[in-house]
Amino acid sequence: MQGKTVVITGATSGIGQIAAEKLAALGARIIVVARDPKRGEVTMATLRHLGPGNHSIYYADLSRLKEMKRAADEIAAAEPRIDVLINNAGAMFSKRQVTEDGLELTFALNHMSYFVLANRLYDRLRAAAPARLINTASDAHRGKKLDFDDLQSARNYKGFPVYGRSKLCNILHASELSRRWTGSGVTANSLHPGFVNTRFAGNVSGLFGMGINLAKKFALTPEQGAETIVYLASSHDESVVKASGLYFAKNKVATPTKEARDEDSARRLWQESERLAGLA
Repeated sequence: MQGKTVVITGATSGIGQIAAEKLAALGARIIVVARDPKRGEVTMATLRHLGPGNHSIYYADLSRLKEMKRAADEIAAAEPRIDVLINNAGAMFSKRQVTEDGLELTFALNHMSYFVLANRLYDRLRAAAPARLINTASDAHRGKKLDFDDLQSARNYKGFPVYGRSKLCNILHASELSRRWTGSGVTANSLHPGFVNTRFAGNVSGLFGMGINLAKKFALTPEQGAETIVYLASSHDESVVKASGLYFAKNKVATPTKEARDEDSARRLWQESERLAGLA
């Protein structure tokens, strides 16, 4: 990863933080997009200790469209090329919340931020070709299906199903990017990191929250959860270099659900995301 520039969201804790640290230790220059300045400064201090790269950080609330666009545009203005974009920020919420843009919060943070950053940073990825885009998805997508008449989950909101649908969006987004970016030299893949003991879902209350906290006692460590992200970002294995539109787990190609392989759904999600982001 010497000389490579990596942009990563959700890197101030959990698997994103570990992935950023491991990539910095391999020689990459890390650009972090974060919301919390306190955690951001701690992360930057660690990265500077691990690697000599001129790492940098941009602060933005990635649940807000104008903040997504601003952060992406600031990075694009400062960076002539980006070798890897890792969309990793995400959360689950027990109660339905609506952003200033009229978007359900999980959908906005977990999907729209991925969509907008990929859109705004595409030219910088193409300038670095061969380059890579990586979406952190999840096997939580299994059993889920998108309702295009209710993408904002206004009907019968439940935290985990809504989270699972956002992870389905991440897989569909990467597969649609792989088709649209054919011949550009930029690959797009998604991954399942496993169930990891991190700060994730720390704000979920009730019986479900209690169940998650209990399950975390048997979960993967953040180091284990970050392995596939680091693998997809750094591996020179031919199966990774040429891979695009695929779903990975445990450093291997995995098979997502039928719904996650539906090209019509991927295309329609793209069109709806363009419209919602005002990027059409």
